[in-house]
Amino acid sequence: MAAAGELAGSFQDEVTCSVCLEYFTEPVMTECGHNFCRACISQCWGESEPNFPCPQCREPAQQRHLQPNRQLGNVVQLVKRQRLQAVPEPEGGRVCERHQEALKLFSQEDQTPICVICRESRAHRAHSALPIEEAAQEYREQILSRLQRLREEREELQGLKSDWDKESERLLRQTEVERQLVVSEVEQLRQLLAEQERLLLARLGELDEEIGRRREENSTQLCEEISRLSALITELEGKCQQPVPELLQGVRSAVSRGKKATSPHRCPNPRSWKRESGISLERTISRGL
Repeated sequence: MAAAGELAGSFQDEVTCSVCLEYFTEPVMTECGHNFCRACISQCWGESEPNFPCPQCREPAQQRHLQPNRQLGNVVQLVKRQRLQAVPEPEGGRVCERHQEALKLFSQEDQTPICVICRESRAHRAHSALPIEEAAQEYREQILSRLQRLREEREELQGLKSDWDKESERLLRQTEVERQLVVSEVEQLRQLLAEQERLLLARLGELDEEIGRRREENSTQLCEEISRLSALITELEGKCQQPVPELLQGVRSAVSRGKKATSPHRCPNPRSWKRESGISLERTISRGL
């Protein structure tokens, strides 16, 4: 088995261009007998050099003379088809479309899975690459970290909404008590305090409306924030559970949205309003009496 593997590796070397490290494309042969892709050798030689050294053995040639190697081109096509049939289906069912190799690496610059042959090509040689599972784990940890922060913020907003609901109910009960007190006291002095009764009831009605308005405004705002965070959490939870190839598609965008997902502003704390409303009620009563 080892000998067969070495033979397959040697055979692949024979159909690989030493310049681009990929399968030959339109292979040509130099005078010294070495083969290159036509585009690769043309790029190496340029246009104005007096001598044309072989990129492999450095033997100079007096003129640009390239012989098409059609037999080698046919062998390259046979090798590609053979590798396509012989390579077992990797986990996830994805292989490199160009080289028919399993996608085992992840290019961080291009944010895309690549194979080991792509890694050695000019397009990716200068890029940093990680094993695909390691890259997936790294991004999965980033997503989990953002999920934890988003859950904490949602819980904080839910607690704030609950505080607002409780405080508004307490204030409404307080205004009802004050209303009953006003009616009881004014009833005893109706002839003298009729006008005062009207003013006090009007002010208490305004306080009812203000309490209801503030509760509605803050409840709506908090519900929207909670809904937004819940939707983002659901998205990131789903992304985190996806297989590696799908998880890495658009993962940077998903993580970025998770990092930017903060509440645009904070509602005032209901306890501060409690103090203001209490003072307002006390002043209303004292002025009326």
